[in-house]
Amino acid sequence: MRNSLRSTLHRLGAEVRGAEIAEAAAVLPLMFMMLLGIFWFGQAFSIYGAITRAAQEGARAGTFPHCATCVGTDSLTGFATNAVNATQNALIASRLDPNLTQISPTQAFYNTCISSFVNPPPPPGCANTSLKICTQVPIQLTTPNSGATQLCGMSVSFQYPFQFWLPFTSLNKQRVWLSASARVRMETR
Repeated sequence: MRNSLRSTLHRLGAEVRGAEIAEAAAVLPLMFMMLLGIFWFGQAFSIYGAITRAAQEGARAGTFPHCATCVGTDSLTGFATNAVNATQNALIASRLDPNLTQISPTQAFYNTCISSFVNPPPPPGCANTSLKICTQVPIQLTTPNSGATQLCGMSVSFQYPFQFWLPFTSLNKQRVWLSASARVRMETR
């Protein structure tokens, strides 16, 4: 009896039929998770590129004077309006919903170029927060006291949500905010 049990166990241990199926059952779920991860991180990277381009388009469009005779605070509102409209149009062209944007935490820019635009200066921060896209105009692009020529510009920044779908991970159904910002030198026409 012992010999037959021993010979049976030895025969089963030496058997290799079905090993490929067991290996595939162990490896395929891991490969599937890796492919899902590659896909979703690729989607996030694509959306990040689209919102960065939208911020750049907005900042570029906001730096051109919207009318030749505008001065004062109204001209700053015009710059901000041009920037927001261009940003929203770029988001729509990328098939992203501009209504999902949020104001992102912005950095305060040192501003000595304000006197050339308006007097008294507008309060620091975003020009129009109701549109969920932060525009700051004018901002100083060069470091103060660096001896460089003073360059004034515009900043556009916002956040856009992205939701991962990676089952069995901590990222499953998690909303991640992708931030976009751009700064461009003001044009003098």
